[in-house]
Amino acid sequence: MTFDYSTLYIGGKWIEPATTATIAVHSPTTEQLIGSVPDGAEADIDRAVAAARAAFDDPVGWATWSPSERADVIERFALELETRSEETARRVSAQNGMPIGLARQFEGAFPAVLLRYFADLASTSPQDEIRPGLLGGSTLVSRLPVGVVGAIVPWNVPQAISFLKLAPALAAGCTVVLKPAPETVLDAFLMAESAEAAGLPPGVLNVVPAGREVGAYLVSHPGVDKVSFTGSTAAGRSVAEACGRLLRPVTLELGGKSAAVVLDDADLDSTIEKFIGATMINNGQICWLNTRILAPKSRYQEILDTVTDIIASLTVGDPLSDSTQVGPLVSARQRQRVEGYIAKGLADGARLTTGGGRPSGDGWFVEPTVFADVDPRAVIAQEEIFGPVLSVIPYTDETQAIAIANDSEYGLGGTVWTADPDRGTAVARRIHSGTVGINGYANDPTAPFGGIKNSGLGRELGPEGLAGYQYPMSIYLDAGTA
Repeated sequence: MTFDYSTLYIGGKWIEPATTATIAVHSPTTEQLIGSVPDGAEADIDRAVAAARAAFDDPVGWATWSPSERADVIERFALELETRSEETARRVSAQNGMPIGLARQFEGAFPAVLLRYFADLASTSPQDEIRPGLLGGSTLVSRLPVGVVGAIVPWNVPQAISFLKLAPALAAGCTVVLKPAPETVLDAFLMAESAEAAGLPPGVLNVVPAGREVGAYLVSHPGVDKVSFTGSTAAGRSVAEACGRLLRPVTLELGGKSAAVVLDDADLDSTIEKFIGATMINNGQICWLNTRILAPKSRYQEILDTVTDIIASLTVGDPLSDSTQVGPLVSARQRQRVEGYIAKGLADGARLTTGGGRPSGDGWFVEPTVFADVDPRAVIAQEEIFGPVLSVIPYTDETQAIAIANDSEYGLGGTVWTADPDRGTAVARRIHSGTVGINGYANDPTAPFGGIKNSGLGRELGPEGLAGYQYPMSIYLDAGTA
């Protein structure tokens, strides 16, 4: 079955695109065509931004509704997404190779969780605050929606990442133009159908799939008030430069090369499922994955053998099969990139303990791969590979482990593995990163997620994520006369 769309969701309607160009979607498993959608052009962005602007500027529209009124519609949106959750998961798996079990959690279930969390947060958080002044008067401080948001999302976890942006933006009263990645567009159109069925007011959400050039046009569009971008660090720099020139607020969630610090008292056998979840899920195609595994020399061979054995045992296959643990990479281009890093690792002297090749048959697969005896400064230990490749790096003591973990241009994720949670927390505090997990890793909706250094700017999730779509306005009441 193929999914073919001929119209775009703009202004609450399905309208003809500005051009006849299309985006063809191919299965990473079979390499066959599985769908197509219009390839958005600048004129489509113009129409989408105009629709979002009109919806935001409406004097009785979305931005002026109370948070509880918006929450009622957001709840309907969540319910519509839930009725389509299995189809959403299957479409994502079919497009980017995410194993279906993971897709049901990340792509099928998490968006509705985020919608409800942020709708409740906005409804229960004070919108206004009276502050007594030092000059004899007082000030009314209000949190207002920032305006029209340009949201650009990647292909690796397309729905969950979309709702990292959509959920707080909608709850805050913003309107959105969403640009999904060309590799994962079929799920975005299903999401738009959910929005329409939920009765989201026209123009509050608009979806225009397109490539990088049109994405850059959206970033710089004069009708956009804020940009939220998730993607590579290189692309993020370009987005940041454009927003800097325009003095436009921007949230950037970029690349990572996170470290899993295995301390000398760690019991990996008892936490192995969580360990694999923190290092290898989604075929290695997640920005916060802990692809650098730091192991003490006193236990290096034992830990290396444990990691190698479990990675070698993972079931590789069709992502739509419930038994599959590792699916294909999203594209032939991505597979070529990952294989280039594997070749570089071998050329630089790292030792392959499992994987490194392609399974037989069709599809853009790479075997789950483990490198041993990796120099901390080697290319495979410093650059983001975005595939199923782990580097196991030895260290002498805790101080050296922390130094190696921090010797990175990135700072997005990380984990510490130990039998002593207090010790793990103490080590985590010394790691230069926006997030660190102890004996596991999970992005909880209540906690801010984001990076430092080349991993980005700003935060998503938690109250901090909602605040990113608001701006504070001060109204001086009975102002003093200093």
